[in-house]
Amino acid sequence: MADVLVLAYHAVSEDWPADLSVTPAHFERQLGELVRRGYRGATFYDAVHAAPSPLTVAVTFDDAYRSTLEVALPIMQRLGVPGSVFVPTDFTGRQLVWPGIDHWVGSPHEDELDAMTVDDLRLLAAAGWEIGSHSCSHRYLTQLGDSELETELVQSRRRCEEMLQRPCRTIAYPYGDHDDRVVAATRGAGYTAACTLSERFSRATPLAHPRVGVYREDDEARFKAKVSPLVRRLRGSPAWPLAVRVLRGIHAQR
Repeated sequence: MADVLVLAYHAVSEDWPADLSVTPAHFERQLGELVRRGYRGATFYDAVHAAPSPLTVAVTFDDAYRSTLEVALPIMQRLGVPGSVFVPTDFTGRQLVWPGIDHWVGSPHEDELDAMTVDDLRLLAAAGWEIGSHSCSHRYLTQLGDSELETELVQSRRRCEEMLQRPCRTIAYPYGDHDDRVVAATRGAGYTAACTLSERFSRATPLAHPRVGVYREDDEARFKAKVSPLVRRLRGSPAWPLAVRVLRGIHAQR
């Protein structure tokens, strides 16, 4: 049975205890297991529009943390897997600071917030990676008016194309936040593929393709469950809310 699996990572770090960071060992073990099971890597765009294999995995990174280049890239090159990184263009070459991660400013882990520079992104592109947009300012797109929404989508795409001198065809909605209006504006801004990041999976479409988010808490058993085709189908079914309540009840009893 054909399967297109899209994973969403953020940072890869040995000692950053943030929820959105995974350790290099876990990262390599997760991807290595998928490769051993026969999954072939592809960029997000290719996975959506022309999956190269019946078992295809697209490894995506939101926010463009420097650890994507410094830590994730060598691991993925060893495994023969390309990647896709989604860039919030206002933060290129700066620190990634917004509500939810700003408490790391001034901490011993502050340098983990460093974003890739233009030259860093060009290195990834030269290595066969896809560079997509993550909007300009990493805000909730559904909360923006039509004019601001258009600016976030159009200007970030234009900036990616200026930096890399190649088309920018894809976007990851910040926080996975989207609705029909955002999808329509995304289409109007010239994107041909977009990915979400939600607990509940919707039907996969080119401009609203669900991803499996991977985080620090995901040990081997939890990761295997998350990427299971059965679990992913369940996440798109009416039974998912009940399944979540049952699983949480089991976890609370441990």
